[in-house]
Amino acid sequence: MKIKKAFITGITGQDGSYLAEFLLEKGYEVHGLIRRSSTFNTSRIDHIYQDPHTPNCRLFLHYGDLTDGTRLTNLMHEIKPIEVYNLAAQSHVAVSFLIPQYSAQVDAVGTLTLLESIRSAKIECKFYQAGTSEMYGSTLPPQNETSSFRPQSPYAVAKLMAFWSTVNYREAYGMHATNGILFNHESPRRGETFVTRKITRAVSRIALGGIEKLYLGNLEAIRDWGYAKEYVESMWQMLQQDKSDDYVIATGKGATVREFARVAFEHVGLNYEDFVVIDERYVRPTEVEALVGDASKAEKILGWKAKTDWITLAKLMVDADIEKVKSQPK
Repeated sequence: MKIKKAFITGITGQDGSYLAEFLLEKGYEVHGLIRRSSTFNTSRIDHIYQDPHTPNCRLFLHYGDLTDGTRLTNLMHEIKPIEVYNLAAQSHVAVSFLIPQYSAQVDAVGTLTLLESIRSAKIECKFYQAGTSEMYGSTLPPQNETSSFRPQSPYAVAKLMAFWSTVNYREAYGMHATNGILFNHESPRRGETFVTRKITRAVSRIALGGIEKLYLGNLEAIRDWGYAKEYVESMWQMLQQDKSDDYVIATGKGATVREFARVAFEHVGLNYEDFVVIDERYVRPTEVEALVGDASKAEKILGWKAKTDWITLAKLMVDADIEKVKSQPK
């Protein structure tokens, strides 16, 4: 039986690492795109890394970048994956206001470059594009597949181009190309500058005796937070469908940043008001007030439904960060 091959961009990120684990467990041969760096940036996948000289190795890493179309086309010819998951991006909303051109080049043009590489390589594969709830921007919740897009950041604008590029390649070339519009999804592997992880890391350090303040921006922003490990399963389920489509993935429950902070601090017996300080530097030029998804289509067609609510997730992340702080050398 021929082994299934999958190609993941952004394999070293939160979602990429969970997806790589998931696909390896499914028996896939997994190929990941990584950027060259003078320091190692593979910490999230070190536990599943396999030396390519090892017999029956099923995880391979390839240097490259979404801005290098020639390299991507060559990799498509070489690997011939049956599934391609485009998870790579400059994914920090606030940072996209500081580097809008780079964000557009990677998130928007990079997606187009990958789609064109697949097409020009003439390989038969299914393509997954990582969309984002940020594309809805100021559209009132609940947001689903028929809701209007009103992006409020360079990141969201770039992702919107990637979304429509995916639709265009589906319609123009008959490509099995699917958009997953995932609402905020977190985990202990979340980047440390994202608000949920910023909160849980601060809670862990304060709980273990560190004296500090936690500086945050808009505490009233409402987000629909789910567990990233569950969300990557939906990506795979989308590509198992005979027909490509677009799907919202969400829990359907919203909470404010203030509420997330309150639960995280209460989990260790502390009052968030004693530590949280508002810093205007973290307020964005255009704020997205509320993102809460309606994933009923995914539940009906894919059979996917979120299992972990945001309260459980906040506590899970605090516990993981406490263990991480404890394990660090004094």
